Amino acid sequence: MSATAYDIDPAHSSAHFSVRHLMISNVKGEFTKLSGTVVFDSENPSASKVETVIDVASLHTRDEQRDGHLKSPDFFDVANFPEIRFESTSITATGASEHLVKGNLTIHGVTKEVTLKVEGPTPEVKDPWGNTRAGATATTKINRKDFGLTFNVALDGGGVLVGEDVAITLELEMTKKAA
Repeated sequence: MSATAYDIDPAHSSAHFSVRHLMISNVKGEFTKLSGTVVFDSENPSASKVETVIDVASLHTRDEQRDGHLKSPDFFDVANFPEIRFESTSITATGASEHLVKGNLTIHGVTKEVTLKVEGPTPEVKDPWGNTRAGATATTKINRKDFGLTFNVALDGGGVLVGEDVAITLELEMTKKAA
């Protein structure tokens, strides 16, 4: 069996997002606290599994007022929905180190199927402390309204304050679990 189990390293991983602001530019942010596990079977990728939990309160957009608004009931409602979760349902290899990972994404209490385009995992390396590590990058795009994040403001000249499409990128560094 070629399955390898990893823990996502929260100190070296992040979840980024980008959304249109005022119809003219993209505002970027990140969630700095995430955790989870990856079990990757290089000989049978369909037997692999990914589970990730993101702490919504760790949201950071470089603007405290905006961060507070995004954490409020207008958007993520951190008090009632403190986590974003992803659990894979299928993994398909599309190249030597490329995969499509389908799974259930839960945001704001709403679960929808999404597909992540994944580059990785990278070849394993040994860190200076004797741990074996690998990395991966995953991307997808969602419509925030599909997850109940519907707040918006109409602009005088037409358009809206916040776009609907959200680009998501996960940068993962993983530590191999002891056998």
